[in-house]
Amino acid sequence: MREVLPELMAWWEAGEEVGVGTVVATFRSAPRPPGASMLVGPDGTAVGSVSGGCVEGAVYDLAQTVVESGAPVLERYGVSDDDAFAVGLTCGGILDVYVEKVSRTTFPELAEVAADLEAGRPVAVATVIEHPDPDRVGRRVLLRPDAPAGSSSGSSSGSSSGSSLGSPRADDAVRDDALGLLAAGTSGVLTYGPDGERRGEGMRVFVWAFAPKPRMLVFGAIDFAAAVARVGAFLGYHVTVCDARPVFATATRFPHADEVVVDWPHRYLRAEQQAGRIDGRTVVTVLTHDPKFDVPLLEVALRLPEVAYIGAMGSRRTHDDRMERLREAGVTETELARLRSPIGLDLGARTPEETAVSIAAEIIAGRWGGSGEPLARTEGRIHR
Repeated sequence: MREVLPELMAWWEAGEEVGVGTVVATFRSAPRPPGASMLVGPDGTAVGSVSGGCVEGAVYDLAQTVVESGAPVLERYGVSDDDAFAVGLTCGGILDVYVEKVSRTTFPELAEVAADLEAGRPVAVATVIEHPDPDRVGRRVLLRPDAPAGSSSGSSSGSSSGSSLGSPRADDAVRDDALGLLAAGTSGVLTYGPDGERRGEGMRVFVWAFAPKPRMLVFGAIDFAAAVARVGAFLGYHVTVCDARPVFATATRFPHADEVVVDWPHRYLRAEQQAGRIDGRTVVTVLTHDPKFDVPLLEVALRLPEVAYIGAMGSRRTHDDRMERLREAGVTETELARLRSPIGLDLGARTPEETAVSIAAEIIAGRWGGSGEPLARTEGRIHR
């Protein structure tokens, strides 16, 4: 929803009704992840995508029907359906798409969600997408990690229903599990018994996890850093460039960075860790290739309990020298194994922009378990 939220909020604030189709689950080679949304506005405008073009036409028609009826629908599209070819999903994947009507009445808390996203506050929206009791389909609650149990706000599609998914047991179960997804920055479907029983089926709840943007920390205010910052911003990271040299670490030189910090890299990283601003989605790129900067920095980085990626730029000779210095500093082989150096995938990159693409490619491959090989040389699913 994040990418279509501006358009959705404009219609919501105008009191309009909008059809919203959201990918809630994917199987096999589905092209879009859970949380991807498509809007059908009151004027028939389509915004966003649920499949990269494969089933948009079918979802568009269904969204218009849902707006007319007011009843949400959970629809599956895939090669197992009789009409799979008709709707165009020829990639071999399967999508579960939840389609609902969104308005001030059906989703009165949308402004709260938008405010949280604007302020960078984590929030999750848990929505019942399947239940034996049709009246409970569409109920939703908002969940925040710092809110006490029972303080969530919520609604049911079509009418206000207080802060409940239908029962205290269901509320408690979903709250615990949804906050776990929020902490990981992952959206997905949770399955329970009809009353929230953990061992059972019948109720499915989709959790939209709106965590703050993951962080990309770029150390070294060089021309390659400007390109990495630009690609990081494009990929949706909150980008910080840090360097101890004020003449180089300026906002003018890094217009795509969210912040530019003048500080010793190792000191800044340690302070960010102690402040709780480093998590399992954080990526660290060390571009200084100067031992007085990168060795102390990597001593801190390689000992962080949770980060998604640590990469360091430099030639193979620089890499060998750096590894020896780190061993002398007491960094263990297990810790050293976390380091991706020389940084990036082998794309034959030469320019800063090409190098930034190779770094981004390695980060993406690590995130999703990609091999880094050309797809033409691999077998099996494209989307893991």
